[in-house]
Amino acid sequence: MTTPLWMTGDPAADGILDADPFALLIGMLLDQQYPMEHAFAGPRKITERLGTLDPRVIAETDPADFAALCSTPPAVHRYPGSMAARIQAVAHVVVDEYDGDVTRLWLGDGSGPAPTGREVLRRLKALPGFGDQKARIFLALLAKQRDVTPEGWREAAGPYGEDGSRRSIADVTSPESLAQVRATKQAAKAAAKAAKSS
Repeated sequence: MTTPLWMTGDPAADGILDADPFALLIGMLLDQQYPMEHAFAGPRKITERLGTLDPRVIAETDPADFAALCSTPPAVHRYPGSMAARIQAVAHVVVDEYDGDVTRLWLGDGSGPAPTGREVLRRLKALPGFGDQKARIFLALLAKQRDVTPEGWREAAGPYGEDGSRRSIADVTSPESLAQVRATKQAAKAAAKAAKSS
């Protein structure tokens, strides 16, 4: 049994993430050069403006209309135009390759064995806007907070899969843990900057 998600501090936005796996995936997509809690609030904004988060509807919406919807203040991202295109590109993959059901990406379609952690990671990395790190974080998020634990997921997620770590959104369950993750990220950036200048 999964516990309710806490990612944005807004019960309505967190409720959408909790209820809709595609919303969670889109939140992860938006988590780039933008504060985590604002990125994961994006699906709520899209739902309120479009009336749905159905991947088929998003994929079929006119790109100019969807970009305008994402740009309307408060925008879904600091780069709403490029992110609107990425959201639609991800929706197209979910529709074309997973029959509109995003959970097939990590659970399979039931016709064969469930995908391994390594295979889920490969599928995530194949999504538009999902690099290696983002894919590993989302795999860890699925396992740690959604009870989606494909075989070998910890190895596939790398350090993001460690128990008790405070490295990413996969470990955010409260305002306190959000602050801890933010501090970890800032420390890593400072260490990288120091190493670069030495």
